[in-house]
Amino acid sequence: MSPRPRLLYVTDLAYPARGRRYGDEDVRLTARLRESFDLALCHPLDAAALMDGFDALVVRNSGPVIGYREEYEAFRERARALGSRVYNPLHGRGDMAGKQYLLDLTAAGYPVIPTVDRAEDLHLLPEAAAYAVKPKAGADSIGLRFLRSEDLAALAGLAHGELLVQPRVDFRYEVSFYFVDDLFQYALYAPDPERRWVLEPYEPTADDLAFARRFIDWNTLDHGIQRVDACRAPGGELLLVELEDLNPYLSLDRVPEETRDRFAAAFTDSLHRFLEA
Repeated sequence: MSPRPRLLYVTDLAYPARGRRYGDEDVRLTARLRESFDLALCHPLDAAALMDGFDALVVRNSGPVIGYREEYEAFRERARALGSRVYNPLHGRGDMAGKQYLLDLTAAGYPVIPTVDRAEDLHLLPEAAAYAVKPKAGADSIGLRFLRSEDLAALAGLAHGELLVQPRVDFRYEVSFYFVDDLFQYALYAPDPERRWVLEPYEPTADDLAFARRFIDWNTLDHGIQRVDACRAPGGELLLVELEDLNPYLSLDRVPEETRDRFAAAFTDSLHRFLEA
């Protein structure tokens, strides 16, 4: 009998996420993965020291990287040096690589909230009552603030490309699409924009799924879990808010048990394919 694959599952079980329970989600997921893999859990700050000796590292709810940027870069460098398999793979083009993708997608004409990072490009943004300003290296709404147009040009961070500026969209609701590899799993939305973590199941239309798949295809990840976050603009169109390909929280407590089981099975199958690739 061949030995079972060994996985190091990276998660911060105690991270104080607003409106979310990282620990509960990962405890339940790892309980399912143990049916197919030999598995150990570790904190993201310990991953670099512990990664040797496992067949793959699975990065899940590890918290915003902005809180441990140097350690995260050291983890990536060590994984590359050892040839370690990391799931999601480290060549993701979404949030895994920072927020540059919002600028790239804007320039390429994708349906994304228009984004710039330089004062000389502010004129490219549509007029709005207020503008969202956030660190390019940020996450989880850390450092987010809203300013009037006349206050934008004085921002020092725009001189160095350290900030992102977007028009504040008066959206109807936010909706997220969850994928394993390129397979759609489920969608959730927040009917009340003021309560963004009170999520309900959402039945996407064919156009909705085509929208989400454009970003999954753009990201070119053959394996991994991705979440496409969007907002429904006043005109009815969807606009990308975020392409989360590092450690997307899955809100599995908001979907029916049948959907949770199907997701866990898809996750397990994806990991087997990843290890065999």
